[in-house]
Amino acid sequence: MLKVPSVTQASVNLATNRATVTLADNDNGVPALVAAVKGVGYKASPIEAGQHQHGHMHHDEDAQVLTRDVIIATVLTVPVFALEMGTHLFPPFHEWLMGFVPHQAMLLFSFVLTSIVLFGPGLRFYRIGIPALFKGAPEMNSLVALGSLAAYFYSVVVTFAPQVLPHGTHYVYYEAAAVIVTLILVGRLLEARAKGRAGAAIERLAGQQAKSARVLRDGKPVETPLDAIAVGDVIVVRPGEKVAVDGEIVEGASHIDESMISGEPIPVAKAIGDAVVGGTINKEGAFTFQATKVGADTMLAQIIRLVEEAQGGKLPIQTLVDKVTGWFVPVVIAVAVATFLAWLVFGPSPALTFALVNAVAVLIIACPCAMGLATPTSIMVGTGRAAELGVLFRRGEALQQLREVDVVAFDKTGTVTEGKPKLTDIVAADGFAENEVLALVAAAEAASEHPLADAIVAGAQDRGVALAKATGFAATPGQGIAAEVSGHRVFVGSARFLAQNGVDAASLAAASDDLSLTGKSPVLAAIDGRPAAVFAVADTLKATSQAAIAALHRQGLKVALVTGDNRRAAEAVARELGIDEVLAEVLPADKAEAVKRLRAGGRTVAFVGDGINDAPALAEADVGIAMGTGTDAAIDSADVILVGGDPAKVVTALTLSRATLTNIRENLVWAFGYNVLLIPVAAGVLFPVAGITLSPMLAAGAMALSSVFVVFNALRLRTIKPEELHA
Repeated sequence: MLKVPSVTQASVNLATNRATVTLADNDNGVPALVAAVKGVGYKASPIEAGQHQHGHMHHDEDAQVLTRDVIIATVLTVPVFALEMGTHLFPPFHEWLMGFVPHQAMLLFSFVLTSIVLFGPGLRFYRIGIPALFKGAPEMNSLVALGSLAAYFYSVVVTFAPQVLPHGTHYVYYEAAAVIVTLILVGRLLEARAKGRAGAAIERLAGQQAKSARVLRDGKPVETPLDAIAVGDVIVVRPGEKVAVDGEIVEGASHIDESMISGEPIPVAKAIGDAVVGGTINKEGAFTFQATKVGADTMLAQIIRLVEEAQGGKLPIQTLVDKVTGWFVPVVIAVAVATFLAWLVFGPSPALTFALVNAVAVLIIACPCAMGLATPTSIMVGTGRAAELGVLFRRGEALQQLREVDVVAFDKTGTVTEGKPKLTDIVAADGFAENEVLALVAAAEAASEHPLADAIVAGAQDRGVALAKATGFAATPGQGIAAEVSGHRVFVGSARFLAQNGVDAASLAAASDDLSLTGKSPVLAAIDGRPAAVFAVADTLKATSQAAIAALHRQGLKVALVTGDNRRAAEAVARELGIDEVLAEVLPADKAEAVKRLRAGGRTVAFVGDGINDAPALAEADVGIAMGTGTDAAIDSADVILVGGDPAKVVTALTLSRATLTNIRENLVWAFGYNVLLIPVAAGVLFPVAGITLSPMLAAGAMALSSVFVVFNALRLRTIKPEELHA
């Protein structure tokens, strides 16, 4: 493809059966590119923007065609194999057959059946392999074509022109040619089915999409196809139905199964104002929502696109594999030629047939396909499994980089904490009851727009405290508020604000200081001129933060906290979570520099954040990990996205990264080791010392199984489960 004018970059992924090509002049070079691909025996068609061409569909189609061809090839090969091998393994059968059927008739019978096998089901190997050979770019099909055709045409000469061969070399190898093609077709069939299962993650994601929805038109629900839904449409969802597109609930409430995007099996409670995601399932209750994102903009469509891009990516380790695979086939052909010549000169009689058999075995045993599949198949399965567990790799390369991480640095607000203040403590003064003070203070704060006020009001609502209406509300920016509630004069704010209003808050100082030491923000309250209580407001930790950081420590990683909050609050959070390093009071513009400091000493750093101020740090880190609940800027700067914003998914991402890289190494050890060990055996190096040679038929079986092994080994990644955080 690189030889086609206007093509500047090209890569092929054997696992997805897809080529990615960059053209200098956009669409103008597409016809020439398609023609060039067809010229070497492959099919090609451009994929339109937004179109998903899932690998499983291609492989299922291949499996159907291959199943038919395997049946045809097997039915025709069995008689050829039985005729030839039966006469060798059971001499009485040979004698009976010779007396019953003329030898030439048997040869013609084998010739006809083998020809049908090779140029019927086996034609795919020659249609691709022979042109590649003539273009100077031989590949696996070229090896199969050379090996099977060498055995076939030698047998054809024996059948129709035996006089051109030396005496004692009149042996036919029709059964070898037919069995080679049949076994490799069986291997291709197993591989196609396995690769279809490897791409099942996208299949399952795509299957989550609803086909239609009940859209309100003139106040009445009308069944509307998915592609006809527009932003702003109001959609009705009944129990058990799928949510069609992304949106926001405007009426009703329910519990929704979001496991397909988050990996969490417990349904999530939803009410008015909450966001819903297309493809999720409404478990109970009916609700109405307004569409905010449709088509390619929905979260499900974006997830599918991200998974496809990650599956098509190449890891750094793949570069070396590509280089080796590039010269592998020419070397194998050279080894086969050398094998033929060596045994032709030094081999036992009949030297010609001995040399041919060993050369064919070398061509057939070699399997660059296994090497080509080793990395992309593992990436495809690993990233697909990650998506099912709520971890999206925007770049396949992040899989390898994440495995090498030494330090995981977390932003605080919205990453390890919930990101919004919450009422955590009430310390009432003598003579005051907690709920009595809370009712008066929350009523006064209800008129304020300050985030701490919102937290106190929400705390009162959570405790079921009824609120009266406040009058005479007055706010002093940066200090506090005053109001009349149910005949009581209420002051809420700092100790200085209370003192300015004639209240001595010294009795609350100890409680206030203790709460400050734990990183909480104290708010003092006075009622009718008397100090009444200290309220503590804090950004609470997410439920899984502590367990996630403990799990990272178990994996031998250091954990850091990078935040713009004051040092006291940051260190309080770090103590509670067991974090190793704290970088506090870091300005947004300096977060990237903080990542550089963490990288000192050659350490590899992953940064986890969610805010727009985290974008520089996410881009600077070796691996940027963004919370899927964060801002678009943070997500666009990240290499990995955690759907749902659960910090425990950082551990899931690391676990998947390590498992995938281990799987890739297993595949590569097998693929390279298989060839290093068996090519010399096929060439006959053991014959002088042990009398062992490798039949081309056994070579074909071993070659087919090598690719199947690689794919099935990669499929083991589908069984990975998130680390048990509480283990």
